[in-house]
Amino acid sequence: MPFKSQAQRRKFAELLVEGKISNETFEEWNRATGGAKLPERVRAKARPKSGRKATSRRKP
Repeated sequence: MPFKSQAQRRKFAELLVEGKISNETFEEWNRATGGAKLPERVRAKARPKSGRKATSRRKP
């Protein structure tokens, strides 16, 4: 699975240094990412607001 952001790549590098993930895992993700230019951070897409639709009243 490729990295989605530079922040995620840094976090995985930190986990690698701490010994929480293997070098093979980090390299696999790095290869999958390739030379893509990654954004610094990725935010979740905004979800549409749910609610009742405004309806007009019918005249009697």
